[in-house]
Parts: sequence; C-alpha cells; structure tokens
Amino acid sequence: MDRLTSIEVFLRVAAQGSFAAAARDLGMSRAMVSKHVQALETRLGSRLLHRTTRKLSLTEAGRSYFEQAGTLLEALREAEETVSALQSAPRGILRINAPVSFGLLHLGSALESFMRRYPEISAEITLEDRQADLVKEGYDLAVRIGRLTDSSLIARRIAPCRMLLVAAPEYLERRGRPALLSDLAQHECLSYSYSASGDEWRFDGPDGPASVRIGGRLRANNGDLLRAACVAGQGIALVPSFIAGPDVVGGRLEPLLPDYRPALLGVHAVYPHARHLAPKVRAFIDFLVEYFGPEPAWDAGLEPLQEVGR
Repeated sequence: MDRLTSIEVFLRVAAQGSFAAAARDLGMSRAMVSKHVQALETRLGSRLLHRTTRKLSLTEAGRSYFEQAGTLLEALREAEETVSALQSAPRGILRINAPVSFGLLHLGSALESFMRRYPEISAEITLEDRQADLVKEGYDLAVRIGRLTDSSLIARRIAPCRMLLVAAPEYLERRGRPALLSDLAQHECLSYSYSASGDEWRFDGPDGPASVRIGGRLRANNGDLLRAACVAGQGIALVPSFIAGPDVVGGRLEPLLPDYRPALLGVHAVYPHARHLAPKVRAFIDFLVEYFGPEPAWDAGLEPLQEVGR
C-alpha cells in the first residue's frame, strides 16, 4: 500500500479517535482505513493504536509517530504548494547563459526592465562565447546567435541578426576599397574564432551563394574586440549589427560590397526539453521577443535590407 497514504490515514484516525470518522473524512471504507493502519504498523514493527470495543487511543510509539509524522507531512504539503506556486506564477532564480558581447551591450538593459516587471524573479547570468551544456551546467536557458546545431534543445527566435562587412575609413584609404569579393583575400581580415565556417566568409551575391577564403593576423573569440580593432583601422571585419551598427551609423565604419549580403542570422532563446516549461522561463522568453522585436533598436539608422543585386 502507498506509504504516504497510510501515514495520512493513521494521522486522521489518531486525530478523530475513530476508524469510522476517519473513513468518512477520507471517503474510504472502514475496512480500507483499517488495512492502511495495519500496513503502517507492520512496516514500523510497532503497534500505534490501542483498540478496544469502546475507544481508540495512541500507544507511546503511536503518540511519538503522530507528532513527528504530522510535522513531516505538513512540510511535504508546504513543499508541494511551493512547487505548484512556482508553476503558476513567474518567480524564483533564472539562470541564463549568453554571449559576452550581446550580454554586455543589450541583455543588461533588457534584464533591468524584465526584473522590474517581475519582482519575484532574481537572475544569475553567465557571459561566455562558448556553447555551454545547459542541462549539465544547470542553466534554465541560453541566448544563442546564428544557426543552431544542438537538436536536443528547443529554440525560439527573439530577433534578427544582420551581419555587416565593414572597415574603417582610415584602413580603406591606406589599403584601398575591395571592388570584388575575391579582393578580400588580399586584405587584412579580422577573424572570429568560433565561426562555424572558419576562415571562409559566405554571402548571397548577384549570382547566388558565393564565398571567399580570408586571411589576416588577428583572430579573436570576442566580437567587441574585433569591432574595436576594425574601428582602429586594423582590417576588415564581418560582425553582427548589434555590435557594429552604431559605428556604421556614426561613420566610424563603412559597409563594403553592397552586392554581397551575408546570411541573415537570428538571436535565439534556447532551453532544454521539458514537459512543463517553468513560468519564469516562459515569461523571460516572451519578454525578450517583445523587448527586441522584429526590428531591434540596434539596426536603427542602418540601410534597410534590399534584395541582393538590386
């Protein structure tokens, strides 16, 4: 018989002082109530109740068990109520993994607004450009940018991510402006270490997909560093608009090869498969979609996307 049910039945019998009264309260037959108490006594190896034809009373062992089991059962009920509450309202600690540049530039302000809206949520953020194992490392979700490869995760797109091919005016004056895609092979190109395509930059061109193998003396695993080097005139970079958009709008970087467009990527929220998605996770993902939207603020002032070759 179910152990917790037997404990609950015993507690009700002890409180009511009657098998019949307990049976009525629990919606059980008197015989079933008696079986549960007997099963519990057998498991414990001790008699819990004195039974006579006139009255029912607790043994010394029964009195001790009644007090301790009652406390434990109440604690269990409180734990269940806490879990149920967590499943019904956004609250608790939200553990997030995100790329360094996106986290520093955009996630901080988003979190401030989100946590003001949901005061019962606290957050723990880890910023790193490697892809963490969400399950093994205990994250509720991650923000990931680009094409997703981990099929064990559920993903929701929260914003578009344009890639910009750019260089500083000073660099272009010194080295010349590339006129053809193949010209990039003769330039100092700033490489992102975690790029899925390695040293090959891929574009949609006037005649369809095109690519070029690039080289250069600087490689880094952080987009902000590449942007800073690019602004300083060290070379040509292929960087997200959420990093370099303001530099293009401000004239510190110039877009190159307008007939060749890097693939449009996405900013995604990803999380492990779960039967019931915690309200805190669902609320945060919905908020990110609302906050960044299909036309994120980081693209403000940039030329609108045009069909390649126009």
